[in-house]
Amino acid sequence: MKINFNINGIVKELDVPPQKPMCDVLREDFGLTGTKIGCREGECGACTIIMDGKTVNSCLVPAVSADGREILTIEGIQKFPETEIINDNFKKVGAVQCGYCIPGMVMSSYALLKENKNPTEDEIRQGLSGNLCRCTGYKRIVMAVEGSARDLNNIEGEN
Repeated sequence: MKINFNINGIVKELDVPPQKPMCDVLREDFGLTGTKIGCREGECGACTIIMDGKTVNSCLVPAVSADGREILTIEGIQKFPETEIINDNFKKVGAVQCGYCIPGMVMSSYALLKENKNPTEDEIRQGLSGNLCRCTGYKRIVMAVEGSARDLNNIEGEN
């Protein structure tokens, strides 16, 4: 089935089998390997992308359902200054160990902070609830998102 969609700001056309998951299209057809494949059941969040402004597990999204949609991947958000701040905060507080879950965590953090400039700890935990981390633990990840919110708000306050 032929689909057209906007991926990271570029319109793409692709012929895909009806049940091919979006995570496989991103990795195999476009070489966007920052989107990780973990459980393939929508439980771990390693494959998180942003579709039409909302986070989704790309392992659960048949690529055909992306027709006409806007998709952002971890590679696509790297051009935004907010992402640099989020990445820096993850590094600063030691919220990165093996790195496997980090693309999904950063995607969820980015989406959360776009929607909520001053999230509480509970809101951060809720925003990250679809992402699993087996190495770092959530305390440092929550600290990274809190620091990112603070830094982003400080920058906005300067402008």
